[in-house]
Amino acid sequence: MFEINVWTVLIAAFITAVMTGVGALPFLVYRRVSGALLGYSNAVAGGLMLAASHSLIAEGVALNAERALIGVLIGLGAIIASNRLIPSGDGLEVANLGGVDARKALLILGIMTAHSFAEGIGVGVSFGGTEALGIFITTAIAFHNVPEGLAISLVLVPRGTPVWKAAGWSIFTSLPQPLMAVPAFLFVQAFEPFLPVGLGIAAGAMIWMVFAELIPDAMEEVSGGAVGTAVTLAFTLMLAFQLLILPAGH
Repeated sequence: MFEINVWTVLIAAFITAVMTGVGALPFLVYRRVSGALLGYSNAVAGGLMLAASHSLIAEGVALNAERALIGVLIGLGAIIASNRLIPSGDGLEVANLGGVDARKALLILGIMTAHSFAEGIGVGVSFGGTEALGIFITTAIAFHNVPEGLAISLVLVPRGTPVWKAAGWSIFTSLPQPLMAVPAFLFVQAFEPFLPVGLGIAAGAMIWMVFAELIPDAMEEVSGGAVGTAVTLAFTLMLAFQLLILPAGH
């Protein structure tokens, strides 16, 4: 179809990053933010991130189970350390947010950015195989990035971040994809062993974020039953979407 080189890999990975910003677009419709909406937003974001972490672990285990599980533990340790190091005072400002909200925003943005390193390696490694595999994996990651952008926006927008800025921050978290895709394409054998570890790291951090931050925040605004329902529905829809675009045996 076309020649696979550094530029085609870079452009393909950049498109996957831009697709993350599409996840913010639903908030162009919903302008008013109530306490209940904030609670449901946290619950839905938690469900989306749980499904993403499930898929990351499954993908990592398929490549190398030991490295993937080690990655999960590294991710857990890294997010616990980050949580302790990030200041909680009012002086912190991120994405038009301050104080505690800025701290939560910084955590989720950091997690999603770290997650993108693994996805970038995945794009580069796939193009190092065959053209068809590279195109398929890139397309799958591009569509997969839309609900990830939604998860980020569900945390940012209800707390006061403008929609356009939430879209920008979502794209920012995916910029490691084009940055990592090119070296992974050029040096497939050197990067391949790190892929399951990277997937595990992102999953471990996401799982912590869901249970330590998002679900407790959601339960401050809506009932436990409502939170459980929203998390389960979001998890199921995200998993179904992932199965649709990335069937087993790719």
